[in-house]
Amino acid sequence: MTDTDQRPPLPPFTADTAATKVRLAEDGWNSRDPTRVALAYTPDSRWRNRAEFITGRAEIAAFLTRKWARELDYRLIKDMWAFDGARIAVRYAYEYHDDSGTWYRAYGNENWEFDADGLMAHRHASINEHPIAEADRKFHWPLGRRPDDHPSLSDFGF
Repeated sequence: MTDTDQRPPLPPFTADTAATKVRLAEDGWNSRDPTRVALAYTPDSRWRNRAEFITGRAEIAAFLTRKWARELDYRLIKDMWAFDGARIAVRYAYEYHDDSGTWYRAYGNENWEFDADGLMAHRHASINEHPIAEADRKFHWPLGRRPDDHPSLSDFGF
């Protein structure tokens, strides 16, 4: 992918195209491929992720490499919360375990802003997590893309 490629759907978003954009982002993150995920962002994309500030695709890929090295068997669900023009607000939850076998569920909200080519220029994330018992896990699909018939966050009451 070059810096001038488009990443449809493009803004301004409709309810359908915003929902599609959210699902495509979820699918990318569930691939756990840092390089692939980084290509969805502008070359100078700016993130706030918890207390960490990240700029550009190389830093995004490095961050995601570190993240998925410690967050094992990572599975994520994103739901669109709101949209307007080139912005989308998302809520999400993900589950993973660490190298000691402790499972966690994280909840978060993200605010996204896209450029005219559909690349994410800004991502602001607020996240909290807590340990869960393995028996309390909700996300059981095989690693990779969440099946279309899998329950959403609302189905779980999250």
